[in-house]
Amino acid sequence: MRKAFLKSAQESLLKMREQVVADIDSDTKTSRSGHKDEGMDAYDLASEERDRDISMILSDRDRRKLQSLDEALTRIKAGSYGICDECELDIAEDRLKALPFTRLCVICQGEQEKEARQTRQADDDRGVRRFAVGDDGGDDA
Repeated sequence: MRKAFLKSAQESLLKMREQVVADIDSDTKTSRSGHKDEGMDAYDLASEERDRDISMILSDRDRRKLQSLDEALTRIKAGSYGICDECELDIAEDRLKALPFTRLCVICQGEQEKEARQTRQADDDRGVRRFAVGDDGGDDA
């Protein structure tokens, strides 16, 4: 991979990392300065709890993104950045520009998503019992 592209990718990853760290810090400060429960009714308390849950989900996602960014920076240093984890072919530069921390080429990503959809579909099909019209599910033996 070209050195200029790697340098650009590294700068982009570092900027993204900086932003994610700032977001995590901001979320942490916001959650620490929570409101007191005094004078709040049940609806206010439930809303506050829901907001904390959403914030926790978002910060988990930020932590996973931070980990992905750090792994991409490590791959740049190791010389393996831009190589697909599955097929070990080069990942297109346009894909890396759009998603600089990706580990898969477009083809392998598509196959992985297709497998995930098939797995979800199979799980959904197993969880639902279908009845024919007039079938009450009982045995008439």
